[in-house]
Amino acid sequence: MIQLLIILYWLALAWLSVYGLLGFYTLFLYGRHRRDTYTCPPLPADPPSVTIQLPVYNEPFVVKRLVRAAARQQYPAHRLQIQLLDDSTDKTTETAVRLVAYYQKKGVNISLLRRAERTGYKAGALAAALPQASGDLIAIFDADFGPPPDFLQQTVPHFLANGRVGMVQARWGHLNDQESALTAVQALALDKHFAMEQTVRHRAHLFPKFNGAGGVWRRACLEDAGGWQADTICEDLCLSTRAQLRGWQFRFLPDVVVPAELPPTITAYKIQQARWGKGATQCLRKYARPILTTPGHSWAARLYALLAMLAYSTNLLIILLLLLQLPLMVSGYQPGGWVWLLTLAGLGQPLLFALAQPLLHRDWLWRLRHFPAMFILAMGMTAVMSRAVLQVWYGRTHPFIRTPKRGARTAAANAALPFDWIVLAELALALYCLLSLAIAVAGGHWGAVPFLAAGVLGYGYVCGQSCRELSRPFMPRQFPSLKTTENRRY
Repeated sequence: MIQLLIILYWLALAWLSVYGLLGFYTLFLYGRHRRDTYTCPPLPADPPSVTIQLPVYNEPFVVKRLVRAAARQQYPAHRLQIQLLDDSTDKTTETAVRLVAYYQKKGVNISLLRRAERTGYKAGALAAALPQASGDLIAIFDADFGPPPDFLQQTVPHFLANGRVGMVQARWGHLNDQESALTAVQALALDKHFAMEQTVRHRAHLFPKFNGAGGVWRRACLEDAGGWQADTICEDLCLSTRAQLRGWQFRFLPDVVVPAELPPTITAYKIQQARWGKGATQCLRKYARPILTTPGHSWAARLYALLAMLAYSTNLLIILLLLLQLPLMVSGYQPGGWVWLLTLAGLGQPLLFALAQPLLHRDWLWRLRHFPAMFILAMGMTAVMSRAVLQVWYGRTHPFIRTPKRGARTAAANAALPFDWIVLAELALALYCLLSLAIAVAGGHWGAVPFLAAGVLGYGYVCGQSCRELSRPFMPRQFPSLKTTENRRY
């Protein structure tokens, strides 16, 4: 039996090291492509028509900011249309009606679209609104985003430079990254994704993707790829993959920043990350074979795309390694020198996190103080992420659960935040790691101590915060406002 556990231990460690090596490969490609530029003509006097789509669902405290940001785009009014896609069941609709009426009186081409049923969730709303969209280009912003006034001026010209460009993605900024350690950690993770991974995937043609918001689609590309489909809960990755398989090109603009709200609570963060993990795994099931068999893509691009979709499954391996520590220590097994070699191979991903900060922020040294907390949080999130992955392989229904935005105190929002049994699993894992840590210290297994200590802190923090939030209302707070000279009535 102990031999089987040893084999599982080394297999899990080896597979995790693959993602570390993938980090080093990403860093190598970043060095090769970091100076690549795209030819971009100036925006003509009569630019392409653009439709801005704003899908919202029960967002009473952020919908005003969203619509205001869309309405103040510095783009010819006769070429701009705004669609507010409201599936809400709360007072958001009343606010939306007033907002649309207000901006219509100001001459803005804005309309409110509502559906009788929320079929297909966000993908369904986008698909239902597309026939009524007049734009050749479709820009999409989620409820927690606030695009700068010159967003379209900076993105639209890239479609004019190359007729095969199907999508242009901007970099996400952060409205509340300094609010707490939790939001600061999230910012570190997203900065790494955009500054390093998205730059490489787009410039090295490694199946780049749309991030769901803060981007613009060429309508012809969107329709050629099959439009929005709701059979996964990651409609952005789903459409991106189909467009890539059809031969369309994407552009990522790291200097065009669209600020957005980071989930301010651990419960909201769990919901967001679980949805992303489940959606990526669904896309893996749906597109693994087409990615491997469709011609026109390098094997490096194919493997990079598949490993990216499979990345959330590493959470299962981390839990497996934690569970194996105790029986291996009790049996007296010592891993040997190879474990350090595989550990060094795994440093590729942490290196990307660290190097992304000086690329984006002047105060990067101050921001890196949250580096240890990021890994502790990642450890604590492995339980909920593992469940999300397993639900794809063994579950039948996969509802789209929205990420609660700041101040969501409606009945619908509270209904999305019930007690989750995963908290019990997190508590059990925290206690198991604590027991294993005590045995490791007593037995002199010092190599396992940092790993087990991270487990105690990570699961303890996530479990404790989840329980704490159950007893506190999700209170609204003010974020830094988006600068505007508009009438502040809305």
